[in-house]
Amino acid sequence: MVYIYKKIIGKKPYYYLRISKKVKDKVIVKDIAYLGDDIAEVQRKLDSLPSYKSEIRNSYRNIKRFIESEYYLKKIKEKKLKKNQYISKELLEEIEAIKLHYNDRFLKLDGKTKEEVYTNFLVDFAFNTTSIEGNTITLLEAYKLLKEDLTPNNRTLREIYDLQNTEKVFFEILKTKRDLNHDFIIDIHDNLLENIDKRKGYRTEDIRVFKSKFDPSPARYVKADMEIILKQYKENKDKMHPLLLAGMFHHKFEKIHPFFDGNGRTGRILMNYIMIKNDYPPFLIKKSRRDEYMDSMSKADNLGLNEVNQKDYGTLMAYLASEMIQSYWNSFLV
Repeated sequence: MVYIYKKIIGKKPYYYLRISKKVKDKVIVKDIAYLGDDIAEVQRKLDSLPSYKSEIRNSYRNIKRFIESEYYLKKIKEKKLKKNQYISKELLEEIEAIKLHYNDRFLKLDGKTKEEVYTNFLVDFAFNTTSIEGNTITLLEAYKLLKEDLTPNNRTLREIYDLQNTEKVFFEILKTKRDLNHDFIIDIHDNLLENIDKRKGYRTEDIRVFKSKFDPSPARYVKADMEIILKQYKENKDKMHPLLLAGMFHHKFEKIHPFFDGNGRTGRILMNYIMIKNDYPPFLIKKSRRDEYMDSMSKADNLGLNEVNQKDYGTLMAYLASEMIQSYWNSFLV
């Protein structure tokens, strides 16, 4: 396997092509080419190497990811971003590099290519967001259902509608110009639960959330509590970093649990709506990291709906940032 290795000397980066291979029971690692200190020139130097072309080809996507992420990260570092008390400098720079790449590269692709990338992302998103809530459809089945219209065997209609509804709603939020308000949230939920749950609007009865460390809002206070977080969103949408704004809204939304069913799926869609509205790419929460996701959300459960502080939201922000970074480069690098 070949990959690009960055060595920092005196705060300056130097790039090397490195090979790692197993010889008997040992892994041998060595640098096979010096690629310079300018990330903008690394690809050209790679193309001019006389050897290791097949190894480079086999590792092409990982190498391309490194070059493009490093290039845009360098551009962001040159801007010297202001500190954010909720997100570390390193993560903030990576998030802004993603935003720059998304707007500078991805959104300038032709419409057909963008649609294909969004569709592939949506399959992954729909599979993960529904699996977190117990849907048993596999990733391969989700792909066949959403891209080839092949219905999986031995799955319930609820599970099938779950994914199909997610696809429909996701593409709606990509192009919507609607503002975040009660009607919009209720419409998102109704569309996600179409053919699954006939109960419309905010819930009218009290509920308990299994294994939660918080008590959801009593039914009689649901709309008032939703009004609190919507007001908070409006007051902070031009002040807070969008990831904090989206993550905080998601957490407080889940704490209210305004619907009988579908709160998690609705909350993750709304979180992405906020990111998209602020010119950031959508991202997904991996089913494989569900426990970490739930733990990071629970760190802030002791806060009231009007409260926000670094101690309680720092863990959630670090988690969401890491998911966003991984999700973006896995899905939107073309």
